[in-house]
Amino acid sequence: MKTLYVWSAICLLSIPFSCSANYSDNNKLALMDDSLQIYTSKTDPDIKNIQVALLLDTSNSMDGLIDQAKAQLWEIVNELSYAKCGHYKIKLQIALYEYGNDGLPSKEGHIRQVLPFSEDLDQISKELFSLRTNGGNEYCGKVINTSINQLDWRKNNDDLKLIFIAGNEPFTQGSVDYKDAATDAKEKDITINTIFCGNYQQGIETSWKHGADLTQGEYTAIDHNKETIHIVTPYDDIILQLNKKLNNTYIHYGNEGAKKINLQAEQDKNASSYGTANAVSRTISKSSGFYKNKSWDLVDAAEDQSFELEEIASDQLPQELKGKTKKEIKTYIDKKSKERKEIQEQIQELNKKRVVYIKNNKKNSESNLESALLNAIKTQGKRKSFNWEN
Repeated sequence: MKTLYVWSAICLLSIPFSCSANYSDNNKLALMDDSLQIYTSKTDPDIKNIQVALLLDTSNSMDGLIDQAKAQLWEIVNELSYAKCGHYKIKLQIALYEYGNDGLPSKEGHIRQVLPFSEDLDQISKELFSLRTNGGNEYCGKVINTSINQLDWRKNNDDLKLIFIAGNEPFTQGSVDYKDAATDAKEKDITINTIFCGNYQQGIETSWKHGADLTQGEYTAIDHNKETIHIVTPYDDIILQLNKKLNNTYIHYGNEGAKKINLQAEQDKNASSYGTANAVSRTISKSSGFYKNKSWDLVDAAEDQSFELEEIASDQLPQELKGKTKKEIKTYIDKKSKERKEIQEQIQELNKKRVVYIKNNKKNSESNLESALLNAIKTQGKRKSFNWEN
């Protein structure tokens, strides 16, 4: 087997490289990585990636910021799901850090990686809802530097790679100079966006704007204590009914399957805790291409060409499929897949009307976490051929 891997690597390295914009020098170098198998799975030429690292201050004064993150997550995901980039499929990955919290180890700079880059939207929601505030020291340069070094950033410069750091203390605190962190980010084609929780001018005076300017990022000041207002629409009740039907199309499998399907229900409940309209926003996200769960759901798993149903042991299947033949199981999966697509299409059609209704009833543009993230992502996305046009 070892000989086969070596021979495969030699064959791949012998392929002539083109100089097209879709295949950068970084991609070529990655072929020399020892983990050839990992490399090939990460560089699908038909995929463009949006990588967003959220660095949230969880010191005592930041309860409002965390509340906004919880209340606005699904609308942010929804807006990102409308992104287009030519013929490419868009993949979203979100990482989460907390900093400035006395409950975190001081030797680590009061910083914690809550979640590495993940496409698991339920897990992202769970981790957001687990955050708790506690007084501490906010070291912006340190947390930026840590996220740059720890996370698995894509090598391709055609991908959109963004850091968003939010807080309210001077940007200059800590042993790591934010200017050095920005230099590091620029070398890796990562854009730093800063969100100051407070007065716009105060954020400028405490270097938050300069922290963003160094990588041509966006500086925004927000009222982090402002409650998120979700607009209720005439389509909400129907969409929530469809959500129940959508949940019934999931077929859990494997050791973690039952836990994951419970996690899905738990995050539905968490979204509802911020109001019916927010639960609707989550349902829209679940009908998008970003909500995929192939690690525990047989419908999503079956869409992967490498998936082999025969490799799933009987005891890894849910009760309703135990004792069934492979043909019967496949028929059941196909049936649920068809149901899901129909439900998701219905949700998406209703959402088009919902979006128009919200647009017509929205009063003023909000100064909040959601608007700060989306404005920056769209501005910087245009530089790399991403667009949000209908």
